[in-house]
Amino acid sequence: MFQVTITPTAGKRLIARAITQHADVNKALSSGTVVIIAGTTNGYVAEEILELTNQNNGFVRKRFFRGITLPSNIPTTGIGRLSDESGFPGDVVLVNGKWQKGKTVFDVIDDLKEGDIILKGANSVDLKEKKAAILIGHPKGGTIAISIQAVIGRRVRIMIPVGLEKRITGNLDNLAKRLNAPGSTGPRLYPVLGDIITELEAVFLLSGANATLIAGGGVCGAEGSIWLAIDGQPDELKSIKDIIESIQNEPAFVL
Repeated sequence: MFQVTITPTAGKRLIARAITQHADVNKALSSGTVVIIAGTTNGYVAEEILELTNQNNGFVRKRFFRGITLPSNIPTTGIGRLSDESGFPGDVVLVNGKWQKGKTVFDVIDDLKEGDIILKGANSVDLKEKKAAILIGHPKGGTIAISIQAVIGRRVRIMIPVGLEKRITGNLDNLAKRLNAPGSTGPRLYPVLGDIITELEAVFLLSGANATLIAGGGVCGAEGSIWLAIDGQPDELKSIKDIIESIQNEPAFVL
């Protein structure tokens, strides 16, 4: 067993690397459709999948999101700021492994079928119940609302890459009931079931080793970091150590 500290951005990269090793993702890349819905974690996922399929030229992660949480001292309005969506590149949609540049989930939702995969990030994750939730600002429910049409209607698979920094302890259904009630203010909350992929699942997908969350936090750039204890066979531990060392210095996310 060994212990390791992973920053939020390194965790995003670890999760993204793991998704490229997922058998069902690779099957859908070969003969199906994979939709990577824009989000900060999914920006790393898109980079890794586009590199896997030799199509990484032309993708810029910097504006690959529709909503984002920022410190209060960073402005979101004004020329070139987040209120200007002209730089939004669209989601990353791959059909039979080919990137359909400029397409979004809204363009392809009616064509998705069983065996296809939607990758959608989240804002909350309940580790005990293996359930996630998404903050909603759009009056029609945004990308998760449109995605659920295919998930429920046609058994399209939804995978939820989400970092352990977003873990919560409350019941997500109860929290959603509270936040979605008439008279409440701020974003709404949409709980969703799917294949949750945190750093814990990423460690297993990449090496077969088992990771346990044992602590969290830090300062001087380590804010939001997680401490993992990783157990496994010697070859598994060597494999995941090498991978973690390769992503350990992932730079902080910047606009």
